[in-house]
Amino acid sequence: MPRILIVKMSSMGDVVHAQPLATDLKAHCPDAQIDWVVESAFSALPALNPAVHEVIPISWRRWRKSLGKADTRKALGDFLRTLQTRRYDWILDCQGLIKSAAVVRLAHLQAGGHRVGPDRASAREPLAALAYDQKVDVPRDWHVVRRNRAIGAAALGYGIDTPARFGLSVAPLTPQEAPWLPGGRPLALLVTGASRDAKLWPEDQWVEVAVHLQRAGLDLVWFWGSPAEEARARRLAEASARVAGDHATRQILPPFLSVHDAARVIGMARIVVGLDTGFTHLAGALGRPTVGIFADFDAVQCAVSGDSFCASFGGVGVIPTTADVLGAVDQGLKAKPVDGLPVT
Repeated sequence: MPRILIVKMSSMGDVVHAQPLATDLKAHCPDAQIDWVVESAFSALPALNPAVHEVIPISWRRWRKSLGKADTRKALGDFLRTLQTRRYDWILDCQGLIKSAAVVRLAHLQAGGHRVGPDRASAREPLAALAYDQKVDVPRDWHVVRRNRAIGAAALGYGIDTPARFGLSVAPLTPQEAPWLPGGRPLALLVTGASRDAKLWPEDQWVEVAVHLQRAGLDLVWFWGSPAEEARARRLAEASARVAGDHATRQILPPFLSVHDAARVIGMARIVVGLDTGFTHLAGALGRPTVGIFADFDAVQCAVSGDSFCASFGGVGVIPTTADVLGAVDQGLKAKPVDGLPVT
């Protein structure tokens, strides 16, 4: 039984984009045991992929700020012991950073095993390529999903000319788990917050989209992940309900959600409209019709992708028009979500 380790630690969107790699590997080697090293904050994501056997969480983002503390050293030691009790036939680094390359070198190979990652020209940090036995040319102008898939294809010698399959699925929240989530109407999920202000979209344009969705008969779920995002979401919800008037539907601001529970809400959405964030990319991966709004990143190379309708607009310094987004919303509402088997 081949044992394979994927190293893709962060960020959330990057971990989502790497899921088709695991699906490809399992399709090519059905008896393979695939493990995944990922930042603990995002460990729920590969756990949603039936191709992944074990998730090995790492908390480097937190540990690097407190390496002198005893509890940090203990946690780091526990991680290393977990990592090094396994032996792998392939260790695949599709992140190409010095921190991911360090994990690649710390993990243990079976006799004859291989460490594989992007070559110097392809890696985000060129020195990372020194960690690999096999270096893969992964052109930077490829879509990020294809870049990840290419690492596994080069290592195990299979083709990636088939459509990417994320393989993710998740069980919906029950009424007992989410009494704040009323039934009845279909849900539109709006992701209006982002890690940087440069990614934000003008609030008046969000209101136009929200009103459009209410007139189409959808309740609105406004995601947030920080106090500032919650305040923005509440402000937008109130404004859109006021403008919608008689067409106003329910405005739902959920409590703060874990990544896993957020995925369960996303899986219940009829359509998702969101900024270039991990949750928007996760919506595409979960088969939701998804419209991505980009204002500070390449909307082609990192376009939202998935099995259902997906559209991305904007780019670096390019603000998507309301008309483009509304046109895509109408297309998305005509498309069918693509559901996988529930994961409990």
